[in-house]
Amino acid sequence: MGFRDEAAGHFYKALKLRPDFPEAKENFYRVANWLVERWHFLMLNDHGRNHKYQLAIQKAIEGGCNTVLDIGTGTGILGMCAKMAGAAEVYVCELSKTMYELACEVLSANGMAESIQIVHMKSVDMEIPKDIPNRVSLVVTETVDAGLFGEGIIESLIHAWKHLLLPPPNTQEWLSNPSQTGRVIPAGATVFGVAVQCHEIRRHHRLCASTVGGLDLSPVGQIYSPVSCSADAEDSTEPYTTERLSCLHGGYIQLTQPFTALDIDFNNVQELEGLCSREMTLLRLHVNQEGILDALAVWFQLHLDQDNHLSTGPQEDTCWEQAIYPVQSPFNTVKCGDELLVEVSSKDTYLRLCCVAFVRDGHKFHLDNVNKGPPKILTTNSEADLCSALAGLQTNQEKPSYNFLLECSEIALLNNTTYHNSSQKAMSKLLASLKSTRSSQETDPAYVLDVSEGFSVLSMMAAQLGLDSGEDQQLSTGLVKAYSLVEKEHHRTMLRLLAKGNGVPESTLEFWLRQMEDDSAVLQRPASRKLWSAIMMDCIETCGLIRQKLLEKATLAKCLLEDGGQIFPERIVIHGMLVESDTLLRESAVQGTEPTLGFNIAPFINQFTVPVHMFLDLSNLECTHFSEPVELFTLDLMNSTANYTNKDVKLQVSTSGNVTAIPFWYQIHLDSELSVSTFSEDSHWKQAAVVLQQPLAVS
Repeated sequence: MGFRDEAAGHFYKALKLRPDFPEAKENFYRVANWLVERWHFLMLNDHGRNHKYQLAIQKAIEGGCNTVLDIGTGTGILGMCAKMAGAAEVYVCELSKTMYELACEVLSANGMAESIQIVHMKSVDMEIPKDIPNRVSLVVTETVDAGLFGEGIIESLIHAWKHLLLPPPNTQEWLSNPSQTGRVIPAGATVFGVAVQCHEIRRHHRLCASTVGGLDLSPVGQIYSPVSCSADAEDSTEPYTTERLSCLHGGYIQLTQPFTALDIDFNNVQELEGLCSREMTLLRLHVNQEGILDALAVWFQLHLDQDNHLSTGPQEDTCWEQAIYPVQSPFNTVKCGDELLVEVSSKDTYLRLCCVAFVRDGHKFHLDNVNKGPPKILTTNSEADLCSALAGLQTNQEKPSYNFLLECSEIALLNNTTYHNSSQKAMSKLLASLKSTRSSQETDPAYVLDVSEGFSVLSMMAAQLGLDSGEDQQLSTGLVKAYSLVEKEHHRTMLRLLAKGNGVPESTLEFWLRQMEDDSAVLQRPASRKLWSAIMMDCIETCGLIRQKLLEKATLAKCLLEDGGQIFPERIVIHGMLVESDTLLRESAVQGTEPTLGFNIAPFINQFTVPVHMFLDLSNLECTHFSEPVELFTLDLMNSTANYTNKDVKLQVSTSGNVTAIPFWYQIHLDSELSVSTFSEDSHWKQAAVVLQQPLAVS
């Protein structure tokens, strides 16, 4: 429900009572991932970043800034740098309860609890003299995300200049007392970008497949991801996602030269205040590489002062990722000599870059619907919308009236044609088997239930197979009765449009509501005396972990199958290997025995180290392999008695070194012959890894 601090406390209590309680342990790890995000470890392990901030703070204090406020202090490191450099007064503020308590521990351990005042609140809510006694001469902050403004640095600095900082130089207030002046670290930033082609970005933000599992997807029109900087996008919508470009599967191609998108001076309050009202800038980018325009990739250089700079560029070894502004238009092939027209604005404190058109041979081509604002993105419960969409489908087969919004993971799932085609083949085999064993007098359809999370077309594939397996259209309509668990109305509308566009009668598809609080209630009988012919489960979360309570649900599902019925998948085989990976270590804990900039921080933040890392792309993970992949474990969903609670696996070490992690993934066996891997080129699943607490020397 979002009460993460409270949840962490309860899971922690549960683990004290029962240290071996697996659900509490796994959920504590998940909450710890939220409360202390992994970038805290990356930042503290980024020695270059830490040293440059320390130099800039030291230089400012030696230049006369002797009262300091650290906004968004995290572990307290920048505030401690200021105190060590000789600041007379240091104040730090932190909004997160977990990080505030962590910073209190760190300050105490470093003997600075009395000399640094810590405030548990958002800086924009701070007042003088209520929270700090006087205005300060220096504000230090690193409240910047990959898109620079996404953590609210503009709002916090405007408030700081008005209420917490001494006046900047060359103002009326400064002229009356030149010795009393304020400044900010970082002093400013320059934002850069480049247009890129990247299949990995494309498949998460744009539908690439025209058919999946025998279904024609065109009846639903255009599908877009929620990452949008279009003119009519909601103000709260983040216009970008983040990626580490250098680690993306398949790499990327630059279609233009890097360009400068924006310069910002954090020491100019008028410039900060005018940012949101600043007129949109139109950039013209020369295309020097033919390709598919998938996104604008953005990074920045942070100017801490005149001498110290930090770059978040894709070629830098840095703790930051790059901001990715996907281009979701279906018309996106560019040629050498084209010009891209990019609008740059900073509406609602987000930096927005929107590729609106390209110019070829003097002719301007708009990048269609989504960048200008689609005619209508359907995400709400509306019978009128559905009727209108269906009518549009009947009258204009070539261009349906509606666009639909799906999560990035749902779009990547639709683009996973291997998974859908294999599922269709497995379902077709099952239906043929059931048909051959039934007597000719049996007229009941095969009942198929899809209990997948989010948007899924598996039920529609089964319904269509019922049509294809009959000798004639009239006879075949009753062969499959498909039930889907999708709950969102626009998901249901999409399935209805797909049904109509693929010739599937509406009566063969029903939506199975969660009518009881108990999750197991979804696995009910389809009718009072009937059992399911097939139950389709998505067993693996996108992050790379097995869904919780999977075996309990599979055991219940097995009891509700008719003779010859099937759970899809029937079993899951877990594979893994031994690796050494500095990247995983840097993301999991503060490394080394040396104090960070001389401060004792590691023991406190390393309490939030979690042994399981999720959302990994193993294909691009920098690591040394110490073994071949090996089968670790099998979960048999059709025969729970065949499962074991533990198992020893012996494997041959292929080279000497230090094992630091065990990455793992899954082979999902739909039936005895057909399977798909979560570690494949078109997988919508990520992988995960267990990171060892102590490296294991092997030879």
